[in-house]
Amino acid sequence: MKRILIVKVTSLGDVVEAQPVVADIKRAFPGVKVDWAVDEMFADIARWNTGIDRVLCAPLRRFKKARSLADIRSIAASIAELRAERYDVVIDIHGVYKSAIIAFLARSSRRLGYRAPDLGERGAAFAYTGRLAPRPDVNAWHGMRISVGDALGFPVEGPPVFNLHVPAAAASTGSTGASGGAPVAMLFHATSKDEKKLPATHWAAIARSLIERGYAVELPWGSPRERIEAGAIAALVPEASLLPPMDVTGIARMIVRASLVVGVDTGFVHLAHALQKRVVMIFVSTSPEHSGVKAPFRSISVGDGQSVPPVDEVLRAIEHVHTEPDAAAAGDATVAAA
Repeated sequence: MKRILIVKVTSLGDVVEAQPVVADIKRAFPGVKVDWAVDEMFADIARWNTGIDRVLCAPLRRFKKARSLADIRSIAASIAELRAERYDVVIDIHGVYKSAIIAFLARSSRRLGYRAPDLGERGAAFAYTGRLAPRPDVNAWHGMRISVGDALGFPVEGPPVFNLHVPAAAASTGSTGASGGAPVAMLFHATSKDEKKLPATHWAAIARSLIERGYAVELPWGSPRERIEAGAIAALVPEASLLPPMDVTGIARMIVRASLVVGVDTGFVHLAHALQKRVVMIFVSTSPEHSGVKAPFRSISVGDGQSVPPVDEVLRAIEHVHTEPDAAAAGDATVAAA
């Protein structure tokens, strides 16, 4: 095994959570080269993974909206780059038409993808010469690791290793926040789907609790609508800071300097988990069992995925990620002794 291509095109959280398959492969096949195909919008995530040898990207999402001649040229150039290498195997862990087309265009006689029931779009099956094993009954992120391990003949062992290293900003750039030396808590209130959001009053209560705890609270946003929503929270909690607009790398740098991230089921909260931050992820309408994050006393998912969780549940989760493991173990031992 000399070179492998992984195809996972979008979206931000999915691309982040898929990164551990690279460390798994490299542990199983020392010296193997791993390339990654991804949408241009999320290519930085793959570039930050020190285990990836070549990142292949094209403006697929942008082309779908604008269909410009410049994007067509970029896509054509990316196809030429894709075909510059021959792969022992291509593994599509996305399972839709655009990922299947990438797998089909790659130079390899072995192209693996999900079985029909596990595909996001059934028509993607045309691209594959073989199928991955049935999707295991685990969360989506561990399931991707198991699927790749089964396909390549190695067991998945240990916790996920992301190997993401966000490049530091130029020294002259300085900090974008205004924490004044206090630990920073970032509240990711925004998401693409309204049904996944918390009310502004919930965010205000969470922010006040964090401020009382000594945190400087920061509110990121990406679109004009998200700016309005962040402003509504800041109006209820004037001590909270409204961040300026930033790209993916800018927000990632802010996450690196943060001590705590609290947010709904959205990509940047997954990124915070991958960057080893204290994380509380809130589920309102999506499944925490399928898409949640979990790391002992560091990352936790709250909510049942069917309703807005009460503020007290979120605050208990924040307390949990602040619990030192030794203290928690001592508490468990006390309960067991009782």
